[in-house]
Amino acid sequence: MNILFCSVGRRCELLKDFKRTLGDKVKIVATDVDDTAPALYFADKSYIVPRIDDENYLSTILDICRVEEIQTVTTLIDPEISVLAMHRRSFAEIGVEVLAPYDETANICLDKFKMYNYLQLKGIKTVRTYENLDSFTEDFDAKKIFFPVFVKPRKGSGSVGARIIDNYKDLTKACNDTPELIIQEYMNDCLDLDADVYVDTISHMPVAVFAKKKLSTKIGGANKTISFKDESLFKFIKEIVREFRFNGPIDMDFFFKDGVYYLSEINPRFGGAYLHAYGAGVDFVKLIENNINGIENKEDIGRYDDGVLMMMYDSVVIRKKCELVGSN
Repeated sequence: MNILFCSVGRRCELLKDFKRTLGDKVKIVATDVDDTAPALYFADKSYIVPRIDDENYLSTILDICRVEEIQTVTTLIDPEISVLAMHRRSFAEIGVEVLAPYDETANICLDKFKMYNYLQLKGIKTVRTYENLDSFTEDFDAKKIFFPVFVKPRKGSGSVGARIIDNYKDLTKACNDTPELIIQEYMNDCLDLDADVYVDTISHMPVAVFAKKKLSTKIGGANKTISFKDESLFKFIKEIVREFRFNGPIDMDFFFKDGVYYLSEINPRFGGAYLHAYGAGVDFVKLIENNINGIENKEDIGRYDDGVLMMMYDSVVIRKKCELVGSN
């Protein structure tokens, strides 16, 4: 299997997991805009490419796919998901499977307020969300919502700009400074949860799920988690997936409060903490290999142990400047 990872950044361990499962059967090709992106140095072949908003970006990625005989492509950053989804047909014409959702689903997942409206329409429990200060103020005056609240960019990623706000004055300033902020009910006294889900590219059904409680978080996501299993969560995930068109790995965030699960958001890509799932034996790599070889994966949800911990830590890549990708 020849796989292209776009915008690899710091996702070194994910690339190493592919090698652990497939060994010499996989050729990993990686791209990034930055020649100091550490994960570039764990691929078999690496390329420096334009930014995703550059007019030459798509043609560059398609050329790489042709040259490297790529069979499947995915991205590890949220803004690029829509780019791949939008051009799925162009990739299909050269025999490349896009591990990303279909176009409409990609756009819903990127826009958090659009996601909220869609979930409301489909009757999926989620966190109360407001598009702007005016709509929030109407409910605040009616005593339907109270401080503190949680704000984040409508199309943000990696938790950038997400924070708690305690009073109306600070909220007004935040919304004036950043018009694209959405305002959410603050889910206190609840469990913060995460699930890695693999949606088969042939059946488009969820075939593997790994659920974990977040014990500690830092910018960009959880760095300490512990696995758990709950059939009611698995059922909820299946209900959610039916309302979208996913294709491959997705990362779901949930809150659990007063015995009820609430969907927070969906990142339709490998989550940063998928490493926990892999380490606990939930191997999406094998599932991808099967799909690329035309094999439909059967549902095997919950095949892992409760109480398995992940404790993330940092490591480094050392290279001379002349050894950076593209330097020669």
